[in-house]
This record gives sequence, C-alpha cells and structure tokens, in this order.
Amino acid sequence: MADVKKIATRESYGNALVELGAEYPNLVVLDADLAAATKTGVFKKAYPDRHIDCGIAECNMTGIAAGLATMGKIPFVSSFAMFAAGRAFEQVRNSIGYPHLNVKIGATHAGITVGEDGASHQCNEDIALMRTIPGMVVMCPADDIEAKAAVRAAALHEGPVYIRFGRAACPVINDKPDYQFEIGKGTVVREGSDLTIVATGICVGNALEAADMLAAEGISAEVINICTIKPLDEELIVASAKKTGKVVTAEEHSVIGGLGSAVCDALCKAHPVPVMKIGMQDKFGESGSAAALVEKYKLDGKGIYEQIMPFLT
Repeated sequence: MADVKKIATRESYGNALVELGAEYPNLVVLDADLAAATKTGVFKKAYPDRHIDCGIAECNMTGIAAGLATMGKIPFVSSFAMFAAGRAFEQVRNSIGYPHLNVKIGATHAGITVGEDGASHQCNEDIALMRTIPGMVVMCPADDIEAKAAVRAAALHEGPVYIRFGRAACPVINDKPDYQFEIGKGTVVREGSDLTIVATGICVGNALEAADMLAAEGISAEVINICTIKPLDEELIVASAKKTGKVVTAEEHSVIGGLGSAVCDALCKAHPVPVMKIGMQDKFGESGSAAALVEKYKLDGKGIYEQIMPFLT
C-alpha cells in the first residue's frame, strides 16, 4: 500500500471538528494541554471562544465537559487515550456514563503506534475499559474517511461516545462513492468463503493485505471492518461466521476485553465457531518506531497472515 494515500486519524479528528463547528454553534472542544498533538488546535484557531484548554488535568476536564453537557452543549473531550480512558476513568464512569450525559471523548495516540513514547503512553486497554461503561458507544475508525464520519455521527448521537484515533498515518481504504457510515454497523470490505477476518482501526488495512497473501495460497478470506465495537454488529459477524466456519479478529489493542472479546461474546451466544484473536497478547508495548512495533507484534499484513496459516490447519 505504499502508493495509497495515508492520513493519521487524529488529523481527521481535528478537521472534522472544524467542519462540525460551523454547523453546530453549541459544539465545544476541551483539551488537556495537547491541542497540537490531538489536532484540536485547528478548531481552536477557527473557534477560539469554543476551545477550552484545561491544562494537564484530564479528570477535571472530564467534569467540566459533564457540566457543559447539562447546559445543552456538545462537548468533545480530547487527550491521549492513556489519559482520556485511563487516568480519567473514574470521572468518565461516574460523571459522564452514570448520568448518561451527551459528552464525546476523542482519544488520540491509542495503541502501540504511539511509538517511541513507550509503554506508559501506549494504551492497549482503552476499548476494554470503555466497553464496560453502560450506555457508552465505542468506535475505532479505520481511516480518514471513516474517522470524519464517526466524529459526525458522534455529534449527532444523543449520549456518551468514545472514539479512538491513531498517531501514525494509515492508508485510506473507504474512498468509495457508495461508502456510508452508521453507528453499530460494520461493513464487508472483501468477500470470502473460507475464513472471516474481523478487524478494527489500522488492522483493517493490514487485514486486507493479509487476505491478498492468503488468496495466493488459495484461501478465500472475508474481511469485515468493525468501526463500532459497542454496539457491535452481531448480525453481520454471525452471518459471516455461518458462511466461513472460522473467525479471526485483528486489533491494535489487548486481546483481553477488546474487539476479539466482543466478537467471541456474540458468537458464543449465537453461533459458536473456532476463533483466533490477533492483537497484543497480554503484554505491554515498548519504545520503537510505529512501523517496527507493528511488525514485531505481528499486527501488519504479513504478521496477520503468518498467524492465520497455522489456525487453518
């Protein structure tokens, strides 16, 4: 995919907020002294009166957003996933989730592709944490187009939403005239008959690469892009599992509590089949370039392909 256009979804987040700011005067953005990194700085430049820098105080920022929501605002809370989901978990749970307030959490720099910042900043647990909060919508877009669509859908949705964005540029794969986005709906991005690969975030593009490698071995892999991990498109996943008989999940997240766990829950209930979960295998990340880490932990196309082959025998 070297010749494919690549954009970091954190860039998409900032650009989407600017577009929405023109349409919704009650939309406000809060950041924790990271506007340059989360890309909310572009919103600050366009709408300085509606951007609030709360400083390095994520828990306080979460409480402020909750208060703004009670006054009819649409607040987007912005920080690194490690801080937005990790450090502020109690406030997200009790101040946003419990009263079911209309707050959106834009969590950038998720997963190991944070790179050189190392394990302390590579949040591979955020999807698991946010899934446990009743009523919380959890999304992880695969590319620029899906990220912008997810931000817009979040703004229109009444209730709390968590959206996960990446630091590193990733290929644009949804640039199709018929592309449509809906919260809770997945999409089949490649038809197949021998195996289902359910992927989210950067692993969608990598799963498509793996599917090409599998095709060279005579294996037909169906690839499903799941942006909304909660609520999960169980109907789509179960239908594909009935067709192929085997499922692999791929995510830049711990295999505990993330997309893989959500898929296993759905299949266990409706149509049990063998499932292999590809992701961070109960390990912390480490410092290194994003590309080197993705390769080391076998989350790139080749790594996904290599892990799938033994599963099929």
